[in-house]
Amino acid sequence: MATRKTTTTKTTIIENASILLGPDLEYVERGFIEIEGGLIKSAGAGGIGGSRREEARRLDAGGFLVMPGLINAHTHIADSMGKDIGAGRRLDARVHPVVGAKKAILEKSRPEHLEALMRSSALSMLQKGITTFCDFREGGPEGIRMLRRAVAGLPIKCVALGRAEHYYYYHSSQADRQGDNDPLPQQAVAQAEEVLKLADGLGISGANENTDAALVQYGELAAAKLVAIHAAESKETVELSLARTGRSEVERVMEHLKPDVVVHMTNASDSDIALVAGRNAGVVVCPRANGVLGAGVPRVADMLEKGCQIAIGTDNVMLNSPDVFRELDYIWKVSHAQGRFIEPQELVRMATANAARMLGLNSGFIEAGRAADLVFISKRHADLYPVHDPYAAIVHRASAASVAAVMAGGHWFVAMPPGGGGGL
Repeated sequence: MATRKTTTTKTTIIENASILLGPDLEYVERGFIEIEGGLIKSAGAGGIGGSRREEARRLDAGGFLVMPGLINAHTHIADSMGKDIGAGRRLDARVHPVVGAKKAILEKSRPEHLEALMRSSALSMLQKGITTFCDFREGGPEGIRMLRRAVAGLPIKCVALGRAEHYYYYHSSQADRQGDNDPLPQQAVAQAEEVLKLADGLGISGANENTDAALVQYGELAAAKLVAIHAAESKETVELSLARTGRSEVERVMEHLKPDVVVHMTNASDSDIALVAGRNAGVVVCPRANGVLGAGVPRVADMLEKGCQIAIGTDNVMLNSPDVFRELDYIWKVSHAQGRFIEPQELVRMATANAARMLGLNSGFIEAGRAADLVFISKRHADLYPVHDPYAAIVHRASAASVAAVMAGGHWFVAMPPGGGGGL
């Protein structure tokens, strides 16, 4: 697919578009968006009015549905080196940081190859309407540097969460529990401090790879930055935590780490879900990755009922293509098949406004002062036309093929449309 990147000059006014407007993504059949300096200057229903901004570049977007740029709230894009290796194997065998196949792949891969594939994954996300992604990056400080180099010059935004390469135990027996409360060694503390100088926060593997004391230390080290951790991804990880400590992973991380974001929660108990909701921590669900690994289906409807703020991630590129549209489609239909209907509008919010709030981003919805991160979906694309319900159309009909153009921070990243769709 041919692409080109251009930059908006002066003021750009998008007119006659259907828009998902504001933090609630209210559908407006015909509206405008005024953009200046990479930010949305104004947006609303109807026309912009008067002779305002006569010198502006005005674009007729009739035939387009304009939505906020998608936010992929959890990725591991370096793992794109190992696409589909070990297909059919379960969680630990494929992605555990100590014994999983991904560890060997990353260690044996040349840095320049990893960077090239990470950049390819970032370009793939832009083509699918993803304007921001949040990546858990292994490899200590150099892992963060590699990620920054990989996306340099692209309009996509990257929230980079690093970690110290230190893991305590793995499936050790009762007789080996002597060091369960040990703090981090000084080398790990120093590496975490160096990571935090370069990254936007910490992306920690999980409670089972850390003692309670280590979790406390990580929380204190990253007090001014974003802290995220995997938890309750599989029944095995849940059972291991209970067997070793008498407590769930979620209980341990909420007490000792106090994270901003908990990833997965696929096998979390009712009390775990209530605990996360009560602490106002965000939850990122990764439905397709859970399905690939046989870990289950995240209980999104239950999380919503208990007051959780939920975002969506595509997780490991070793397991999945980084495609948020496919995540939306999957979780909507699987949840409905289980007797739990989720409103499509709620799902679209998870992939936009919710994720922006969770990650502290000035994007996620179309409103004055927010970043001009926009996706232009052709309403005339064969898969969507005629559009009767814009939210349902996005959730289970839209795809990269129906994305006609993407703007990230006021920069156009244009995928040449297969059949047009409006006046851009």
